[in-house]
Amino acid sequence: MLACFFNLRFQNTMKIKLCGFAASNYYNKLKLQLLEKGVAFDEELVWTGTSDATLVDRSPLGKVPFLDTPQGPISESMACAEYIEAVHPEHPLMPQDPYSAAKVRELILYCELHLELVARQLYPEAFFGAKVSDEVKEKTQKLLLKGVSGFARLARFSPFIAGPEFTLADCAAIVHLPLVSSASKLIYGEDLLAALPVRDYIRSMGERATVKNVNADRKANTELMLAARSAKK
Repeated sequence: MLACFFNLRFQNTMKIKLCGFAASNYYNKLKLQLLEKGVAFDEELVWTGTSDATLVDRSPLGKVPFLDTPQGPISESMACAEYIEAVHPEHPLMPQDPYSAAKVRELILYCELHLELVARQLYPEAFFGAKVSDEVKEKTQKLLLKGVSGFARLARFSPFIAGPEFTLADCAAIVHLPLVSSASKLIYGEDLLAALPVRDYIRSMGERATVKNVNADRKANTELMLAARSAKK
């Protein structure tokens, strides 16, 4: 019994390790969550597409981000986010009310499934100098317009995405919405989020110390990633 007590106490004092790279918006969703909650954590730089055979032992699909925890690794950003909220209930970023919490999760899903992951089809041409077929662009535009319409019905921007309190939905929106705006403007000549107050929201959120921290690390890591890609050519 005493051994179990000390083991639990030891595990609770161990830091979470956030693994991945700071150019990743999903990595930054978790990093922003940890910073906003004031949770002590370590970071481990892990690139995707490497020959590290042990990566799949920590993240079965070889994706980032993932967490190293006292109990073992956790992959997929939403599972990681839920774990962080559960083991660090102080400074919660999810409402206690079940309905309000569900609405926060709903906003995150709209941000990620119906906006960011759709817009990701455009990233090769928008950001990396590759080409995307006209067929993919046309299909993606239709899906994005549908996703934006749905998201607009849910997002509050009053002043935060889900209402008057900063939540996990903001951690997602802050890192995903700028990419959707930029990619759509570069490919279609117009920002498909322009009808929403996204620009003012992102500008306001950018004044938060935690967001400044995340953005600075993102820029530095993006430069490192691009330099590494250039060196391989």
